[in-house]
Amino acid sequence: MSYASLREAVVDLERTGQLRRIAVELDPRLEMPYLHLRVCEAGGPALLFERVRGCGHPAVSNLFGTMARARYLLRHGYDRVARVIEARADPAAALRDPLRHLGTPLAGLMALPKRVRTGPVFEHRTRIGALPQIQCWPDDGGAFVTLPQVYTEHPDEPGVMRSNVGMYRIQLGGNDYVPDAEVGLHYQLHRGIGVHHAAALARGEPLRVSVFVGGPPAHSVAAVMPLPEGLSELTFAGMLAARRFRWARRDGHVVSTEADFVITGTVVPGETKPEGPFGDHLGYYSLEHPFPVLRVDGVWHRPDAVWPFTVVGRPPQEDTSFGAIIHELTAPMVPRSIPGLRAMHAVDAAGVHPLLLAVGSERYVPWGERRPAELLTIANAVLGFGQASLAKYLLIAAAQDGAPSPSDEAAFLAHVLARFDPRRDLHFHTRTTIDTLDYSGTGLNEGSKLVLAAAGAPLRSLGTAVPTALPLPPGFGPLALALPGVLVIAGPAAAQQRDAAARLCAHWADARVLDDPATPWPLVIVADDAEFCARSLANLLWVTFTRSNPSHDVHGVGASIEHKHWGCTGAVVIDARRKPHHAPPLLPDPQVVARLEALAVRGGPLQGLL
Repeated sequence: MSYASLREAVVDLERTGQLRRIAVELDPRLEMPYLHLRVCEAGGPALLFERVRGCGHPAVSNLFGTMARARYLLRHGYDRVARVIEARADPAAALRDPLRHLGTPLAGLMALPKRVRTGPVFEHRTRIGALPQIQCWPDDGGAFVTLPQVYTEHPDEPGVMRSNVGMYRIQLGGNDYVPDAEVGLHYQLHRGIGVHHAAALARGEPLRVSVFVGGPPAHSVAAVMPLPEGLSELTFAGMLAARRFRWARRDGHVVSTEADFVITGTVVPGETKPEGPFGDHLGYYSLEHPFPVLRVDGVWHRPDAVWPFTVVGRPPQEDTSFGAIIHELTAPMVPRSIPGLRAMHAVDAAGVHPLLLAVGSERYVPWGERRPAELLTIANAVLGFGQASLAKYLLIAAAQDGAPSPSDEAAFLAHVLARFDPRRDLHFHTRTTIDTLDYSGTGLNEGSKLVLAAAGAPLRSLGTAVPTALPLPPGFGPLALALPGVLVIAGPAAAQQRDAAARLCAHWADARVLDDPATPWPLVIVADDAEFCARSLANLLWVTFTRSNPSHDVHGVGASIEHKHWGCTGAVVIDARRKPHHAPPLLPDPQVVARLEALAVRGGPLQGLL
């Protein structure tokens, strides 16, 4: 039987040993989130917080903390949805293997949202201040809803079948919000709600917004699915839950009747207030900026309501499972969506949007040797495709050269680094948009992109031992080996020497080292802490791609511009030091850490969790 509520899922997880109850009272401000972080990091169970300080509702977290548990919660509809997507990507698949696709018509039936007159969520009304006030990081601007399903309709084409449901964070209090009357609504570029809000602004009308919290677990996953504009996430939620999405209208708002909580309100044209800071999924705070205000009309909850939450921070976190689910389900659609694209992988360790790896076809070989050509056409298509357009670095390799799967990040990087030509294969897009949460650029939503394409036979053998006679300018060092072909060098603080990476390249050019296109060290990273950056692949990816803006921070030995194309004759050097304008990284409160560790000693209420 599919889940009709979040409570049913919680009971099922406890029955199967996948959930632990937390009986001791904990504070939703920092304490509960820190326990979640530690348990999620260890691959531990879901957590049911029975006593939430200052609140009468229990809360649950880490529901999707492991892929095994995520698949378990979604098992009622997951395989059937996968077959539907497979059949859509390849319509002949159902004819070749009809038994495999027997359940497709049933999935189509589940996709139809079901209108009802009432439901459990209408049994109780409450106020914003009575909800669990989850504050995840010390410098957050207030409490946030971190697993919301935010529902809107297009003012020109209303109706549930063309609605949008997205996971856009909601700030419940703090800053200048009027308590119990206003909440903050944050959304990023290229999101469906932005289309609806723009249409409402053009009409001079308020935008109705409903925020669903909880309900069957599949509903939360549906909110993060990158569906085409005009295709409602409610249809996907029904298929994935193997249960039609139940909804009703109240005072003009659409309400998920099986949600645990629902907040309804309106966004008034032109009204904004400061939202944030918020500890976000790149591992840094997103800072305070003006965002739309949601004027609250009503707050409902069901009798057995459970408040679901997650904590985002430096990956991997619980939302890593969301990315893996999206990749698994949508992989068959990639070649259909962008001709020539074989596979695409958003790198979770780098914060998802900062680094995208891809494999494409390279069939244009009229000159007798393979080099990037078709790959560049595919790269442009990728950078114009939905949320992939937020990619900051796109590394793309030719399938014809035996490129490994981009999900095998170390092997893929080695393949690309062995083949790219620094004189020819770096292509910049300047003064463009990047992820709203990425502060490495020149302003909010502003930055640049770099496409690095690799095709053909290897140009070099990658170095595997730290060179012993590499001259360094004063203030640089030590250096460390991160990966084959990749060196990390500690540089002076960016606040004192902003041009340090450029000076390093000039120093090497003068010394005639690392200045050959076939150098075994094609990539050098300048970091604040070389040992930390080189310690693991995850550290390397996080530091390099969250702390650099390609147009400003990519340098090269022997760099030059020819007919507006930038290239270099030797190593590419990326300045990945923290800059003065970057957002601060996320660090837990030491007092909270000490308090919870004291509860986790032998015989304590949190024994075995920390």
